[in-house]
Amino acid sequence: QVQLVESGGGLVQPGGSLRLSCAASGSIRSIDTMRWYRQAPGKQREWVAIITSGATTNYIDSVKGRFTISRDNAKNTVTLQMNNLKPEDTAVYYCHATIVTTFYRGYWGQGTQVTVSS
Repeated sequence: QVQLVESGGGLVQPGGSLRLSCAASGSIRSIDTMRWYRQAPGKQREWVAIITSGATTNYIDSVKGRFTISRDNAKNTVTLQMNNLKPEDTAVYYCHATIVTTFYRGYWGQGTQVTVSS
């Protein structure tokens, strides 16, 4: 069994910062690509940031220069540092990881709420 558990969400004022973390646990042999997604009320889930096993990163245009994704392979964690937050960043944030166990498949975390409001 593999679990992804997110933490770090909350309420923050516009211009503020939050740091999201996601920890993978279970019978993990290795972790390939790790991603953060978000889903705002009434909208489809969208990809936000990606980091490969080789630490190559990419971001949706709306967060470039404000969000930073990183990973710690020794701890099986991925982090999303979010700066200069805007009200339109309000959403439930989910981590996703492609993990090798006996199989090679993707796993989702349960989500963490981020609310940007004054």
